[in-house]
Amino acid sequence: MRLAPRSSAIALAAALALSACASAPTASVASPPPAPSENAAPAPASPAELVARVDIPYEKFVLANGLTTIIHTDRKAPIVGVTAYYKVGSKNEPRGKTGFAHLYEHLFFGGSANVPDFDVPLEGAGSTPTNGSTWYDRTNYVETVPTGALDLALFMESDRMGHLLPAVTQDKLDKQRGVVQNEKRQGDNQPYGLFEYAQAEGLLPVGHPYRHSTIGSMADLDAATLTDVRKWFTDHYGPNNVVLVLSGDIDAATARPKVEKWFGDIPRGPEIKPVTAEPVTLSAPVKREIVDQVPVLRLTRNWTAPGLNDADTPALQIGMRVLGGLASSRLDNELVRGQQLAVAVTAYSQVFQQLSMLTMAMDVKPGVDRAKANAAFDKVLADYLRDGPTEDEVRRAVVSTLSGEIGGLERVGGFSGKGATLAEGQVYSDDPAKYKQDLARMAALTPAEVKAAMNKWLSRPVYALDVVPGARTESGDAMGGWGDEAKQPAPRPDPKAKAPALAAGPKREFPQLGQIGALTFPAIERTTLSNGIPVALARRTAVPKLVLSLDFDAGYAADALDTPGTQGLMLAMLDQGTSKLDATRIAEAQERLGASISIDGSLDTSSVTLSALSANLSPSLDLMAQIVRDPAFSPSEVERVKSQSEAELAQALSTPDDLAARSLGSELFGNHPYAQPSDGLGNAASLAALTPAQLKAAHDKWLRPDLARITVVGDVTMAELKPMLERAFGQWQAPAVPKPVKPLDTAVPAATGSRIVLIDRPNSPQSVIVAGRVLPMTGKTPDAEPLQLANDVLGGGFLSRLNKDLREDKGWSYGVHSGVAQPVGPRSVQVAAPVQSDKTGEAIKAIIADMGALPTGKPVTAEELQRVTEGAIRQLPNLFETDAAVQAAIRKNDRLGRPEDYYVGLAARYRTIDAKAIGAAATQYLQPKGLTFVIVGDRKVVEPQLKGLGLPVEVRAVPAAPEGQE
Repeated sequence: MRLAPRSSAIALAAALALSACASAPTASVASPPPAPSENAAPAPASPAELVARVDIPYEKFVLANGLTTIIHTDRKAPIVGVTAYYKVGSKNEPRGKTGFAHLYEHLFFGGSANVPDFDVPLEGAGSTPTNGSTWYDRTNYVETVPTGALDLALFMESDRMGHLLPAVTQDKLDKQRGVVQNEKRQGDNQPYGLFEYAQAEGLLPVGHPYRHSTIGSMADLDAATLTDVRKWFTDHYGPNNVVLVLSGDIDAATARPKVEKWFGDIPRGPEIKPVTAEPVTLSAPVKREIVDQVPVLRLTRNWTAPGLNDADTPALQIGMRVLGGLASSRLDNELVRGQQLAVAVTAYSQVFQQLSMLTMAMDVKPGVDRAKANAAFDKVLADYLRDGPTEDEVRRAVVSTLSGEIGGLERVGGFSGKGATLAEGQVYSDDPAKYKQDLARMAALTPAEVKAAMNKWLSRPVYALDVVPGARTESGDAMGGWGDEAKQPAPRPDPKAKAPALAAGPKREFPQLGQIGALTFPAIERTTLSNGIPVALARRTAVPKLVLSLDFDAGYAADALDTPGTQGLMLAMLDQGTSKLDATRIAEAQERLGASISIDGSLDTSSVTLSALSANLSPSLDLMAQIVRDPAFSPSEVERVKSQSEAELAQALSTPDDLAARSLGSELFGNHPYAQPSDGLGNAASLAALTPAQLKAAHDKWLRPDLARITVVGDVTMAELKPMLERAFGQWQAPAVPKPVKPLDTAVPAATGSRIVLIDRPNSPQSVIVAGRVLPMTGKTPDAEPLQLANDVLGGGFLSRLNKDLREDKGWSYGVHSGVAQPVGPRSVQVAAPVQSDKTGEAIKAIIADMGALPTGKPVTAEELQRVTEGAIRQLPNLFETDAAVQAAIRKNDRLGRPEDYYVGLAARYRTIDAKAIGAAATQYLQPKGLTFVIVGDRKVVEPQLKGLGLPVEVRAVPAAPEGQE
């Protein structure tokens, strides 16, 4: 239903989190935090040892019709990941048919001969939301189902594989065409949203299979006919072009009869013709710039390189990580922390089957001369190619990569779980265990091999593509196609041309559901450190890793007692230097350990989270303690990180979704602490004024042991864990002054009537609509489950009324949702709807109508009730597959004061809730009266549409960015 979850866009510096400041006495520390020391614990695991821990055993069989099936058994939960990879992607599209593979992926969810709706039966059976994605080399479809629903999932997958076409109608094509075009607009509407189009245009010649974008051109999508999409199916969707993976609570002996039963009678299809698509060497360096509504100048250097089966590819992946992928990368050390010419840098290898895209990028610090930035950028690369990486750099890049792969073993299905890993190996390399070869090759790499590969491919002529701040001068509507449309327009068939009628498919009966397993939540052990910090541990041994969070009762809301943006900047500084380690050494230490220390937050909580290999926990905890307890707040580093935060704020003000969310929060909450910007960045003036002394005071005021709680989930025992925690945090003493208390009982503005705030963002192909209202309840208000289920009916998922209406029926949006936030303090209902600009007014009417109809005009149906109650109950084991998911549940229960067995008891509570109770909750909390709408869009297009709504409209400009930012 969406493009693959990958993006080559740079994420601007984003270590920010939350809130606070003001003068407070420094905490008296009885003993300093332990210094990281390799002698304090066993040596970290070697790359070879880590590779040995990455293992996905499997069995494989091939049906007579060519369907390749792979089975992986993992009994940790009563669920099975169903992963289907079709060996067709956008590289297989001919001229005039760009975007067809992705458009067809959308149609694949619209029902088949015996399945009117693909989502309803599976979600009712407890499946995760079904999904799919399209990329250059493949189209995939994923769902994770309870074991008792596996036959249902296989029946439905086989029905759309073998019997789809009778159900594909002109009406479905027209609606999904609109959805896809809005998906394209949504991507194009982002800052730097045209970069990938321009990157492919400069690197590859017209006609190269990887040149046109996966989402295609507007013109080709407009021209797609019913006959075209039928032919796409018959040419590409035969079982012989599919790899099916079943991973989880299943074995080959059980699986084979099921696969034979459901798929065995589907006839073979044509073999997909091989595509020739080699990397391209430019004849000479090429330069291009595009002007866009972006906050800072972005410089990039781009090349093509070989595909994933080439011997050089692992070396290029590691080489690019050393250059710009690690936190301690060459680009970071020289341009961000060293010369301080950049606010963000990156380098990566985006690997496809037949080629790769190599990119290095620099977001230039405002005020820096462009020529100076270019020279420094190129010098880093030249020096790197001349000298090559060090042994330590290669090891750090390899260990951090392997640690991520081990973490991926937790999930059996989905886009990045074990099923996808096996499928991609089979599809791209005819070897499900290809991942083992790649990781072993990475672990054995030498600096000389990395240097040789980088020089071989990055010494060729470069494509320098820069994105310059200004008014956007190009339109994404005209980009992403074949590339020669202006000179050779393709024939334009009538997209409404009648297609011949098709015979109905054979009648097939839905299978009965088997037994659905109940949720088994892991046991929770609790203890308290010597200084009073409570500790919760849930032991899980599926992978040799763990996740540990240190949460403080602070969060964005704490800025209400200080200066907006204080807590966010303070938290961003924690890993930027201690009294013993500078930022580079902190990053290097994490990479050597295969650990990741992330600093983040929410309205209520400031958090430092450690993801670590179990074997390396002790030194990883020592490093974490140094970061939390002993940040230096060096004036020079504060200025550098403040510049990055100002760039991130400018990015947020340039991004429609972020701007809308920031604006809605302040409109709803007024002077309440929850009015603080939801990204923790404050505002331009407050951010500019912050000093190192204020940040130090905020640290001592809010990051203190009597506001802390530790939650751990993973492969460690309490006997092993507690001594390490005592060493790291147990001797940390709270200051003598009382701990601060956030004024969460502050009154919120009364919602006297609905209104609209329109923020003018010229040249926007979409309008981002958000709406909300504060509710008369808090996150700790008990017995609110009917409200949760009412929201699930209204806008809580793909099958919700809002999404069905605006996306599936009207085709005006790529996706609409609603949610009821659950912080500790006041809750709010919020709706988010990015829609095509010319439908803004009608979309607001539709949102108001859909909310008002529940339940009086359109009561909760039996299907909706079953889905949000029994379907949700059946889905519970699916929700806690990973350590991070279990940890999040424990932390939420503790934060809201709920019992440990809250999720285990949820099934019984859901079974007591009927349609009447859901309707009553909707009547009380989800009606449209009093909503505040915030629209970020092009005023000249949007404002005329608002005149007939009968709501007051206030027009505003985009808030001012920090000085020096666009």
